[in-house]
Amino acid sequence: MFDTVLDASVVGETDRLRELHLSAYRFMLQARLLDEKLASLYRAGKIHGGVFLSRGQEALSVAIGVSLRKTDVFAPLIRDSAGRLAFGETILDSLQTCLGSALGPMRGRDGNVHRGKPREGYLAMISHLGAMISVVNGTLFARRFKGVKDVVGVTCIGDGGTATGAFHEALNQAAVEKLPLVLVVANNQYAYSTPNDREFACADLTDRAVGYGITPHSVDGTDLTACLDVVGRAVAQARRGEGPQLVVASLLRLCGHGEHDDAGYIDPKKKNSPLGRDCLKVAEDILLNRQWADATEMAVWRNEALRIIETTVARVQREPAPDPFAEHWTAISTRDLRETHDELGV
Repeated sequence: MFDTVLDASVVGETDRLRELHLSAYRFMLQARLLDEKLASLYRAGKIHGGVFLSRGQEALSVAIGVSLRKTDVFAPLIRDSAGRLAFGETILDSLQTCLGSALGPMRGRDGNVHRGKPREGYLAMISHLGAMISVVNGTLFARRFKGVKDVVGVTCIGDGGTATGAFHEALNQAAVEKLPLVLVVANNQYAYSTPNDREFACADLTDRAVGYGITPHSVDGTDLTACLDVVGRAVAQARRGEGPQLVVASLLRLCGHGEHDDAGYIDPKKKNSPLGRDCLKVAEDILLNRQWADATEMAVWRNEALRIIETTVARVQREPAPDPFAEHWTAISTRDLRETHDELGV
């Protein structure tokens, strides 16, 4: 009887891992193809402002999105396309914002990376590095004051952002208050073009966790299985009340800082090292080696994602841009969407 139960448990866990990997891979694939389309639109002059691709960071990012619940808080950064999609953002939401549609979630009002739905726990990022940590802290405080339990807040930062004052102040606050915060650091080896050895003197960024009294985690950011395990574990520990968690992932940005940057400063040795592996290809190999998917299925998923992206681009390009002479530009929202603010005299 014991052996039968054990076997069923093993089979159930294998099925769960398979479904988790398949779901994560498809979000990664969608994010990569969407990024490639955005880069093409940017080069064609269809997108105003910068375009920042997630290439090389999709495995880390998607691990965040699939580890969270819809009642949690997520504050993504510029290279979190996969995590955004996994947390619930649609391809339509992304393209409407990037192409400046007045019908999009931001109604064409802000830059293409400053998008979110705060009431749903999906926070629009602030460009200043490190600033989102304190915003997530504040959101978690608000949930605590309202008696909301079983909630986790996650935000992301690059290695360069860990040198800012906002990073230190907010992480110290989270540690003192034992907030259920998970801070994910994507150490892509460069703060824009400044290499790690000119950014920090500690042997590893996880060393900083000791000073704050929080739990550190290290992960190979190119390995989807490792990312799902480590990020998932950090989220679970924060949810259990074990305080803030710091996840540091080692990887390499496989593109420039933005589409305006050729990344000529990246050391070729790093590109040819394990850090330079393409996480999407690594994920494909995992699925194939474990016989969780085959090449035919992957081709179907790719073609379907491409079809959705192309169809959505065509739709959004027909949508109107905001009219500066007709819009009622208010700080919070349009007059029609001010909801209860009139009652407050706003």
